[in-house]
Amino acid sequence: MSSNRDEPLTFASSSPITVSDQLDSFHTDPSLIGSGSNSFQNDTFLSETTTSVLSNSSLDAEFGFSRSEFRVCQLAGTVDFYERHVFLCYKNPSVWPPRIEAAEFDRLPRLLSAAVGSRKPNMKRETRLTICEGHDGSGTSNGDVLIFPDMIRYRRLTHFDVDTFVEEVLVKDGEWLPGTPEKLKGWYVFVCSHASRDRRCGVCGPPLVSRFKEEIETHGLQGKVSVSPCSHIGGHKYAGNVIIFGSNINGEVTAHWYGYVTPDDVPTLLEQHIGKGEIVDWLWRGQMGLSSEEQKKSQELRFQLNGEANMESSGKEVAQIQLNEENAIACGSQSEVIGCCQENGDSCCQNPVLLEKIDNPDANERAMKVTMEKKKSSKKLVSQSNSGKGVFTRKVCAMPTWFESWESEDTYAALAVACAAVSVAVAYSCYKQLR
Repeated sequence: MSSNRDEPLTFASSSPITVSDQLDSFHTDPSLIGSGSNSFQNDTFLSETTTSVLSNSSLDAEFGFSRSEFRVCQLAGTVDFYERHVFLCYKNPSVWPPRIEAAEFDRLPRLLSAAVGSRKPNMKRETRLTICEGHDGSGTSNGDVLIFPDMIRYRRLTHFDVDTFVEEVLVKDGEWLPGTPEKLKGWYVFVCSHASRDRRCGVCGPPLVSRFKEEIETHGLQGKVSVSPCSHIGGHKYAGNVIIFGSNINGEVTAHWYGYVTPDDVPTLLEQHIGKGEIVDWLWRGQMGLSSEEQKKSQELRFQLNGEANMESSGKEVAQIQLNEENAIACGSQSEVIGCCQENGDSCCQNPVLLEKIDNPDANERAMKVTMEKKKSSKKLVSQSNSGKGVFTRKVCAMPTWFESWESEDTYAALAVACAAVSVAVAYSCYKQLR
């Protein structure tokens, strides 16, 4: 993209042309597949077919956001390691065959894919090749090449230039002399919409692209955020699949992958990821430049940092919870389930919920977890009390013994009976001795 351009580029989502693609299940519907020639004569037919697919609500339950498999898999760590992403702008999703890199009459993507594959061992960076939309109405053309994280674009590559381009730019990390690299700015969003490759991508992708465009216009982000439908990027079962390219707070260009994205999640991605530079972890699949294990560890670290921040911000609430629960500390494992202390701290009571806990294994498990947490809290509170640092003093009630559970009147009555019995016994003993 030229730095002087006022309007954003929008790109169709693209599918990485890698050997790993063969591992995915395609669930291809013949009615959605273009002809081998992928000619523009098929545009009308395939566009009508795609519209019909998207308008059929029954497909949403089977392939869309309401499908049974939606959001059932772990997302973090599902992106294969790679360091550079090359997008070839070429035609549009309605005419892409399932394997556009192997289409007989689509020479440019086929030759570029072959050249990248053959020269990949000589490249310094692991490179992924994807096809994105060509004529998208925002200045891109068939043959334009976008390269991330380099953030550059070469215009109008032809099949005659493929070998030279791959050698000079991707192998030698230099410049393709016939072309002039243009600097890309802003954020670039690619959404997988490759219907001929997988029904789920074809059903989920277009609504996401539409919602992105609506939100971009609503918030005045034209020229700053670009988005388009696109072809397969890996992981059909995670559709809707989204990749967001842009600079982080350190100025480093990153690519973050998101899965199971719905149109309702689009405002969150725009506001949190693009607006604040914060990763939306519950939709996050991974990141360019990290291995699968590194992606998982990265997310775990974020969880830990977020947890510490939350603990600081809610420190007073946590302290109050500990104070409210301190009177139940010494009641033991059983009393943790059925016993409690009154708020005045002067007496103990019982809460008859044991039978319910026993009948409910899940509740029992939760009770045990609460017990362990309370025991941990008790150690802290006792330590504070012994060191004179406690901010208050309360009576800790223990579970009453069988003797302590008697009422005082009953106790006195029992003692009187016992004393009477002893007196009778003594008197009887004296009587026998006198005789």
